[in-house]
Order: sequence, then C-alpha cells, then structure tokens
Amino acid sequence: VQLQASGGGLVQAGGSLRLSCAASGQQTFNRNDMAWFRQAPGKEREFVAGIKWSSGGKYVDDSVKGRFAISIDNAETTVYLQMNSLKPSDTAVYYCALDVERSTEPLRYRYKYGYWGQGTLVTVSS
Repeated sequence: VQLQASGGGLVQAGGSLRLSCAASGQQTFNRNDMAWFRQAPGKEREFVAGIKWSSGGKYVDDSVKGRFAISIDNAETTVYLQMNSLKPSDTAVYYCALDVERSTEPLRYRYKYGYWGQGTLVTVSS
C-alpha cells in the first residue's frame, strides 16, 4: 500500500486549501479506517479528521470543527481534507494514514495506523 499526500502550500490566514491522499496497491480506503494527522514543529502528531469504515462516519477534531471537512471519492481511492478559514496555528505537516488491520482503536489513536503518507506541508501566514 502506498499513500500519496498532496495539496499543501503557503496560504494567508483566512484562506483555504484542499489536501488529497491517494491510495494505491492492494488496499484502498474501502472498508478501512483512515485519518488525517498533523505535526507542527516541536509538537506531537495530532489527529485532525478521520473516516470510520464500519459506519461511514466522518469525524473532525474540535480544534478544526466548522473549518475542516473530510471526504472520499466514489472510487474510494482518494480522500480529501478541505481546510477553510485557515489560521497560523494550522501550520504543520499533514499526514494521511490508513488502518488495514481493521483494529478497534479510536480513529485518533495514531498507533492504530500501519500506513502513512509522506506528509504535505501547510504554512499559514498571518
């Protein structure tokens, strides 16, 4: 399985970006939990948003609720993170992650995921 994250860049505060995560190989996002995490310099990697395959539920962290949204394409090979009203505090490297073991840990548990994309840098200027 390979995950390719893209869409990061430099944006002014209040702007928008859409990140993409494309899955290739024997596994896709079909029937697998997936999530977006981010890691700012000097900080721990933190959960941003995720999709629970069993319910189809989409979840975002409280820190981005109302501003970020996660979605998936019909082929279930690409997941998107739409980020609006960006703030300087959103500056981080954003990673997509995939759990193919169908573990029962919560979406926000980073060690649940066996596959990670390479990360895409989002920089929000003030």
